[in-house]
Amino acid sequence: MKPFAYARADSTDQAVSEALAPQTRFIAGGTNLLDLMKLQIETPAKLVDITRLPLNGVTPRDEGGVSIGALVPNSDLAADRHIIADYEVLSRALLAGASGQLRNKATTGGNLLQRTRCYYFYDTATPCNKREPGSGCSAIGGVNRILAVLGTSEKCIATHPSDMAVAMRALDATIVTQKADGDRRRIAIGDFYRLPGDTPHIETVLEPGELITAVELPPKVEGARHLYRKVRDRASYAFALVSVAGVVVMDGDTVASASLAFGGLAPMPWRNPAVEAAIVGKPATDAHFAAAADALLADAKGFGSNDFKIPLARRTLIASLRELTGK
Repeated sequence: MKPFAYARADSTDQAVSEALAPQTRFIAGGTNLLDLMKLQIETPAKLVDITRLPLNGVTPRDEGGVSIGALVPNSDLAADRHIIADYEVLSRALLAGASGQLRNKATTGGNLLQRTRCYYFYDTATPCNKREPGSGCSAIGGVNRILAVLGTSEKCIATHPSDMAVAMRALDATIVTQKADGDRRRIAIGDFYRLPGDTPHIETVLEPGELITAVELPPKVEGARHLYRKVRDRASYAFALVSVAGVVVMDGDTVASASLAFGGLAPMPWRNPAVEAAIVGKPATDAHFAAAADALLADAKGFGSNDFKIPLARRTLIASLRELTGK
């Protein structure tokens, strides 16, 4: 690990001020960043410790919904009574991720920002555009079993690893930040992540020194059924090959509303309005579920070892919709 400077912030203003220095990273739980530093994939010149900031509560909002502090541990968030009662899909997604020890340490803000587990990103002896822009993508034509089939580019086919972020996307979360100049902004999670395009090393719309302070969830959807289905190679401590986060409201045999997000398939938590349009206002039948799968996978492209993800995603979505609609 390369030497780095260290500062501990006692306020968000101090944290973003400290982060004005070049090559500065915030650190809280460190469950991903420290691993990357040990491998010298991340080599920050300075770390700003934000663990003392008062950002560790889950509080109801006056206008409905809840605000989740960026430092709330994943374990605490999964067990919070508001989350269990009103946002079950989020609690399920959190409990499906990592191990108990990691969930105790990992934070809400850090979970959103964790980086891909692509084999070549972690192997500094191989080219990787995400790690070293312009060097090439070893995963294309290489071992790509766990990688993306949607939203890729010729520069990168990495997947986003988070379970929590997939549920947040289904719930239409808003990410609250404070910038280095003190300004605050609210970013819809659908606008937060960037597709790789020609710049796969730029993963979010965050500006240098911008700090996530909270995540806001809208009011709960009354009468909704929640589901988080994760298909993986083993029962625990494994990233999703395919995952589905779903919130569905039924009106008799008709799907009144649906919110569906997907993990393990793309460089970001994936959501396609055409998938929901294929079932909303229609009877809950396998024919309509198949149409939703067609919409999801219309632009899917496998790269050899991950070709199986396309039929797997189809089966997983149809099975999830059957459960969500009671069919």
